[in-house]
Amino acid sequence: MNKDLTAGNPYKVLWLYTLPLLGSILFQQLYNIADSLVAGKFLGENALAAVGNASEITLIYTAFAFGSNIGCSVVVSNLFGSKNFKDMKSCISTAFITFGALCVLLMLFGFIGTRPLLVLMKTPQNIIDDSFRYLMIYTAGIPFVFFYNVATGIFSAMGDSKTPFYFLAFSSLSNIAVDVLFVKFTPLGVSGVAYATLICQGVSCFLALVFLAFRLKTVETTERAPVFSAPLFGKILKIAVPSILQQGCISVGNIVIQGLVNGYGETTMAGFTAAIKLNNIATSCFMATANGLSAYTAQNMGAKEFERVRPGLTAAILLNALIAVLLIVLFTAGGTFCISLFMDQPTAGALPTGRQFLSIVSPFYFLVTLKITSDGVLRGSGAMHLFMISTFADLILRVILAIVLSDLMNGFVGICWSWPIGWVVGAGISLFFYLRGSWKKAKI
Repeated sequence: MNKDLTAGNPYKVLWLYTLPLLGSILFQQLYNIADSLVAGKFLGENALAAVGNASEITLIYTAFAFGSNIGCSVVVSNLFGSKNFKDMKSCISTAFITFGALCVLLMLFGFIGTRPLLVLMKTPQNIIDDSFRYLMIYTAGIPFVFFYNVATGIFSAMGDSKTPFYFLAFSSLSNIAVDVLFVKFTPLGVSGVAYATLICQGVSCFLALVFLAFRLKTVETTERAPVFSAPLFGKILKIAVPSILQQGCISVGNIVIQGLVNGYGETTMAGFTAAIKLNNIATSCFMATANGLSAYTAQNMGAKEFERVRPGLTAAILLNALIAVLLIVLFTAGGTFCISLFMDQPTAGALPTGRQFLSIVSPFYFLVTLKITSDGVLRGSGAMHLFMISTFADLILRVILAIVLSDLMNGFVGICWSWPIGWVVGAGISLFFYLRGSWKKAKI
């Protein structure tokens, strides 16, 4: 069901719209960590390290898919808010054509560049083949990842946050079942985990596209919408390119940090993989609220309801603060238990490594919520230059600090501290840009 976010109490409207997005992101993260959970439980720490190592490269592809999602959904939200349904439909078809071409380029990169990239990351020889096989299978499914993300982004842009939730609940739960089936009852090993993901992504993508086609038929227009629009193509790129660059650079930064971690051996890699998966759940929850705020902001900017943005931001910050409290308590008090979920028989070093990362990073979740939520307004208003400045400052500082502090602070501990320090700087910059108010003059 499509929903207008430009009317009603901002707190109620945003929370009711965002809560299904939070449920979706939890299932999305369950989907993402299922491979690591199953590999670690049934195949051992080396398999967990191999999948975790490969996951840093898959994040490059999901970064492009997420950026494409944002580029399309922000423009569609704006057009939906202004009731320009003809251009909205044209925007959707233009986006699918554009991102379909991008998929082809990414697949070529994946098939050609994966092995050299694994070597560049200093992947240990005893896990490099498993990581490579996992990535080859994952690369074949890149179109599923892209079109699924764009389709669910369009649902959210039209105010429907429940349909993406249903799709993700189905795909994530089925992925776990197929993961276990392939790992326990076939000799495929890590490749079985990858095949399970490929199959579930394909089914979810097909269903999302079918449902989207039916939904768009219910949106009536007086004129036929062009299949491709150059002006709308430019608007999509204005939002998508910075979002892709932001997410892509974060992924590259994570690969650099993963390369540092790889130098400490498979045990540290396994503990770090488990911890970073849990940390990604936290930041993804905050991002889900920010994505909801972006759609809310874009619709209200399209409807010229500028005064509704500030209470929307306040509602989003409050929601993220509540989530942060729960996660901080969980990760600080139950860090060992959470890390152990990924391992059947953890070695002595893996659990302390993961617990150490969570104990250092999680108390700073309040700061990252301020950054990510403020970025939601900047992105939803089309102020992408401000959004990129804040993000790159956080990323560049984090990578530099990881390199420097790993030498100054007894190795892995220094790498852990690069996260909260980067968040402090990023939060300060994002809040400054929001409070300055120049985003109000931005155009999508």
